[in-house]
Amino acid sequence: MTSSDRSLLAAAAERSPTPATGLTPAEVAERVATGRTNAVKLRTSRTVPEIVRSNVLTFFNGLLLALFLVTMATGRWQNGLFGGVIVANAAIGIVQEVRAKRILDRLAVLNAPHARVVRDGVTSQVEVGDVVADDLVALRAGDQVTADGVVLDSDGLEIDESLLTGESDPVAKSPGEEVRSGSIVVAGHGRFQATAVGAEAYATKLAIEARRFTLAHSELVSGTNRILRWISVVLLIVGPILLWSQFRSADNNGWRDAVTGTVAGLVGMIPEGLVLLTSLAFMLATVTLARQQTLVQELPAVEGLARVDVVCLDKTGTLTHGDVVFDRLQSLGSCSDSDISQALGLLSEDSEGNATAAAVAAAFPVTDWHREGSVPFNSTRKWSAVTTPDHGAWVLGAPEMVLAAPTPGLQEQAHAAAIHLAAAGRRVLLLARSTASARPFPAVGGQSSNDVPLPPDLLPAALVVLAERVREDAAETLQFFTAQGVTLKVISGDNPGTVAAVAAAVGIAGADNPVDARTLPEDLDELGDVLERHSVFGRVTPHQKRSLVAALQRRGHVVAMTGDGVNDALALKDADIGIAMGNGSPAARAVAQIVLLDSRFARLPGVVAEGRRVIANIERASNLFLIKNTYALVLALIAAVTVSAYPFAPIQLTLISTLTIGIPGFILALAPNSRRYVPGFLRRVLRFSVPIGAVTGVSAYLGYRATRFLDAGAGVPEARTTATVVVLIVSLWTVVVLARPLAGWKLALVAALGGSAAVVIAVPAIGEGLFLMSITRLDVTVAVVVGAVGALLVEVTHRAVDATGRSSAVE
Repeated sequence: MTSSDRSLLAAAAERSPTPATGLTPAEVAERVATGRTNAVKLRTSRTVPEIVRSNVLTFFNGLLLALFLVTMATGRWQNGLFGGVIVANAAIGIVQEVRAKRILDRLAVLNAPHARVVRDGVTSQVEVGDVVADDLVALRAGDQVTADGVVLDSDGLEIDESLLTGESDPVAKSPGEEVRSGSIVVAGHGRFQATAVGAEAYATKLAIEARRFTLAHSELVSGTNRILRWISVVLLIVGPILLWSQFRSADNNGWRDAVTGTVAGLVGMIPEGLVLLTSLAFMLATVTLARQQTLVQELPAVEGLARVDVVCLDKTGTLTHGDVVFDRLQSLGSCSDSDISQALGLLSEDSEGNATAAAVAAAFPVTDWHREGSVPFNSTRKWSAVTTPDHGAWVLGAPEMVLAAPTPGLQEQAHAAAIHLAAAGRRVLLLARSTASARPFPAVGGQSSNDVPLPPDLLPAALVVLAERVREDAAETLQFFTAQGVTLKVISGDNPGTVAAVAAAVGIAGADNPVDARTLPEDLDELGDVLERHSVFGRVTPHQKRSLVAALQRRGHVVAMTGDGVNDALALKDADIGIAMGNGSPAARAVAQIVLLDSRFARLPGVVAEGRRVIANIERASNLFLIKNTYALVLALIAAVTVSAYPFAPIQLTLISTLTIGIPGFILALAPNSRRYVPGFLRRVLRFSVPIGAVTGVSAYLGYRATRFLDAGAGVPEARTTATVVVLIVSLWTVVVLARPLAGWKLALVAALGGSAAVVIAVPAIGEGLFLMSITRLDVTVAVVVGAVGALLVEVTHRAVDATGRSSAVE
């Protein structure tokens, strides 16, 4: 026992046990007034002040603001218009995140966890935050423990504490033993007295962390962060060198020109919209999916599902509706129909949290028998049992678990009949009676969860046949994944024959060769070999589900896991992407990254499509930003080495950024895109943007120098005009390259951008008055010629880079 456990039990010992009727309203009100509640604010997203701070108080915004203030000191207000980028980026980011926050908050309320408490003799459901100290909290299979406390009564209560301790075996809980928030009830039922609530408990922290609006680790986010770190280092090194060269340059007349050139070079190297674009793409994808009843609890899960290459499917609740119903009873002749009905009624009395038991209870609701002891059902044992004073011991469970080694005669006949029914896709339970002298099972608490032996001398009494409905959209959804090259694995705790029949009905490849998980090896490498050869697995325990996921991940697969039951929760947590059904257990929903609120498996292709759109479009837009950073760096180095004026004024870079990066980048980032995910985001972006950026930068400098050479009277303003037009031409062609395959709206976008650039050049009040250009016919002619050559080099470079990338992928 740990020191915290001892502290918990000591604290419980000091307080009086809560009576069986629970707290009174007055006692609840007193605890609420003193703040002794479980109310830790459930935040599905950042607060509005946090959103504002995160979008305004950034390193690059601070640098841009400092450069803006320095520029305004020169008296050339036009060059300070890049300061509008700070306002625009912050405003767009704040508005979109607040909008996403409102939608996510509304959905999270629907998905929020609840607890059942006994107050004034009545059991009622309350929000987790409304549980108070000393509340009597009721537990049943599938619940997540919402506060720390001490068990007061238990009927076969078994708790899975692996989320806290890593121990995979469920732990039986008896009165007086402690339970920890965050653990999961896997069998039985009971009640506990809450002794640690609010900030002192684990469960609320877990629920908040599971639902937090967060940019967790992803290839896109990590790649973008690495780019930003590299750019920050480059700015620290190149900035002082550029400043020195501008003050030394003979092209600059005084400190104002030197400051203007330095600011232009530094602004060009700042990726002012890249972080905003990445966050915005994630947020808009989340909002889109929210409208489709899909709650994304971690934003990069949208990206992650697009990277998945193996989907592990739970049969019940995913491929089927999960609403198991009683079909028929097949008596085996060893017991009377009356005894069978009475036994089934007694065995299914505690059907809360167990769909199978609930189906049996609905068919056999009344019993006159009294239980002397019981063993609750759990996902590892796969059977439950009761003993009675006058009618002996009865067992109900999976036929192959109840009759692990059937003897000739009635046992063998029952086993064969069960196999036949399972092969037809039916769910089958075996009811058996022990002919030995009955020894009572422990009525409460008792032996370790999986160590209770079956009663001896079991005599098969009846087969309980259950039916489930296959989801109408399951086959079509699975065909989508198969067409996309995603491998499908069906993993279920049911009979392998039953699982295979359902898998075959929805078109799973390899459904004719199911595997009984009891034969699976424990070694992950050997398990991986089995997974490569088979697709359908039955009689899988919760621990084995985790092992199957781990074995696939060990072989480099990105694994998604779907599920709805408490037995799926741990595998959902371990998988790269956990997908829970909205009607599933609270534990499953709490640990999943994606919750299908309407429990429609057919929503997943839409999630994959959104993920692919996000990945492909952010990569496309990232290229535009990094090309600009690259040519700004190239020009800064050239200016430093040649001790010449920087080829742009800040306002001219603002024009270039708006027409060739900002507008097309955001539009392309939100456009439809069904390109499949290919690993290597950062490598591909750098392989494209660095050489294209170098070509653009060299083209701009050649245009700058050509004007100074060909026009004897040309000064820095005329040369900067040529460089600006050159970069506009080359960059717009780069947009054409990145927008492929071209569609009508993309061509219209490029035409509109080019037309806007032409208006700026043609209208003196705009070009000369606002963007500080000095436009002559010679300057424009030189720019068009150099720009056309630069655009051609961009096309050649793109094709060479593309061919190199394809050959590397083949190798």
